Amino acid sequence: MKLVFAGTPEVAVPALDALIASERHEVAAVVTRPDAPAGRGRRLVASPVAQRAEEAGIEVLKPNRPRDEDFLARLREIGPDCCPVVAYGALLPRVALDVPAHGWVNLHFSLLPAWRGAAPVQHSIMAGDEITGASTFLIEEGLDSGPVYGTVTEEIRPTDTSGDLLTRLALAGAGLLTATMDGIEDGTLKAVPQPADGVSLAPKITVEDAQVDWSAPALRVDRVVRGCTPAPGAWTTFRGERLKLVQVAPVPERTDLAPGALDVGKNSVHAGTGSYAVELLWVQAQGKKPMRAADWARGVRIAQGETLGA
Repeated sequence: MKLVFAGTPEVAVPALDALIASERHEVAAVVTRPDAPAGRGRRLVASPVAQRAEEAGIEVLKPNRPRDEDFLARLREIGPDCCPVVAYGALLPRVALDVPAHGWVNLHFSLLPAWRGAAPVQHSIMAGDEITGASTFLIEEGLDSGPVYGTVTEEIRPTDTSGDLLTRLALAGAGLLTATMDGIEDGTLKAVPQPADGVSLAPKITVEDAQVDWSAPALRVDRVVRGCTPAPGAWTTFRGERLKLVQVAPVPERTDLAPGALDVGKNSVHAGTGSYAVELLWVQAQGKKPMRAADWARGVRIAQGETLGA
């Protein structure tokens, strides 16, 4: 099939690479979000998908909105059979959805209908799920509600961050998306409507969502830290300034600390929660690079009785 691939961030690049490498399909063009400011200089930088497409000599389309008439005219001119999508980052209007004969097929990083929305991987970790996966589905105008072509499953490991899990899902999902294109082309794959039961929503994680509540149980604290790593980054406050929590580990044998209370050892820092303590392994103070929590504690000279959070 002739394909127009839509995607923006780094997590979409493995799927684009897999489709470029496919001997059965032609990636005629790529649709991605416009260049965005990045770095200290805030200069405009092309998305990772745009950069990869340019390296491969593939036409790149960067509409401000997918309903822009210039973009729609070019899309019709290319005449794709199907448009595979991975984390494009903009809602597709009906007028665009109707262009390819086989529609727009999204690779979504959850087992639909669980975790529809922008942050499925973060929410699955924060909810304590043991299994997640990726799904390919036909895009409709509803939120991730279209019929599903296929899925792959992935175990959530006890120390997985959302970054770790998303990296694995991006690779597994690339194979799933390519196989979905193959099945659509040869007519062996039919989309199946999602069940009405089991729907859960995964809205974007805000900075406010990423603030650690020390009155919550240790497992919840750990899940929030892992789910919000690398972005937006779990955090708390210390001496009135924000402290990012990069990595913690539950310590079930320590039940003697009140929520937020700190205990500094020679090479360790423990904080109390609503159940048992967690050990702070890596933290990042404002304006600093990530460092081992024990080194941070020595540097700030924590006094007895000092706590984290409000």
